[in-house]
Amino acid sequence: MKNNKLFSKLILNWYKKNKRDLPWRNTKDPYKIWVSEIILQQTQISQGTKYYFNFIKKFPDLKTLSKSTESDVLKSWEGLGYYSRAINMLNNAKLLKKHNRDFPNNYNELIELKGIGDYTAAAISSICKDEKKAVLDGNVFRVISRVFNISEPINQPSGKKIFQEIIYKLLPTKKIGDYNQGLMDFGSIHCTIKKPKCNDCPVNIICKSYKLKNIESRPVKIKNQAVKRIRNFNYFIIEFKKNIYMQKRLENDIWKNLYELPLLESKKKITKQIIKKFLSSNFRITEIIDCVFLKKINHKLSHQNLNIFFWKISAKKIKLENEGKLLKTPLKSVLNYPFPKPISKYLNEYLFT
Repeated sequence: MKNNKLFSKLILNWYKKNKRDLPWRNTKDPYKIWVSEIILQQTQISQGTKYYFNFIKKFPDLKTLSKSTESDVLKSWEGLGYYSRAINMLNNAKLLKKHNRDFPNNYNELIELKGIGDYTAAAISSICKDEKKAVLDGNVFRVISRVFNISEPINQPSGKKIFQEIIYKLLPTKKIGDYNQGLMDFGSIHCTIKKPKCNDCPVNIICKSYKLKNIESRPVKIKNQAVKRIRNFNYFIIEFKKNIYMQKRLENDIWKNLYELPLLESKKKITKQIIKKFLSSNFRITEIIDCVFLKKINHKLSHQNLNIFFWKISAKKIKLENEGKLLKTPLKSVLNYPFPKPISKYLNEYLFT
């Protein structure tokens, strides 16, 4: 118990001296803190800060966000990945405004919103109203596992249960929000994954792993041996009379609700003959003059690797019998739509070089 109180005191003192100047730390507005927390769920602070500024500029409050379109929100999110986060934010905003509710600042209401789990609800409620809730993210796992020398795997139910019990015992009686932010900052910039600053650490006086010299083996995590899926995406740039044809991804797959070029996913390399047959049978594009290979891009995701091939299709005449499948878009308006990062990047290269 003595070490518990000392630990929280040491973290609060460290945070007071080393607190990072981040834009969402200058407010107690739960909406703005929510935006920052959702962006930072899968994004480094260095990259996320730019997105935070742009998002808040475009959607400064819940009302503005609730009146926006899916396309507008996804365009602001373009390049961040895990796009369901943005869709959840938009749906939450519309739901709250439908019931004339402001964005909540307490755990019980926050946890009911889609896309908000225990960590995010605890972070927002503790920061906004000092609610006595503990946060547990990767940085906190690392710090706690080292200070208390916990060998239970952090990605197993038994390990998570132990960590949950410990972090609640460590909570101070006041300044919960500062303590939670301090603990996360401490793990992010001091008790780092590699080369932690152990010799210049205010917590090393009670750190068990420091004394046992097993810092590098904490935290314990069972490796996932799952093999990444490899996929081949063939995208077709069909440019005709200053228009480009594209489509919206609607399947429950990566990049759902984003836009893309006409796509043929294949198990192996394709030929021009296959391309012509595909475009003819799927989109009734029959008068094709040529198919020219433009570029290959390798794009890595957390659970799959994509080989992306871009092709330029030249056609004498295009008359779509199935208008619902493809959207004809003026060249000057194409980049107004939200695309997956590798497609957006290549379209910028294609259109402006």
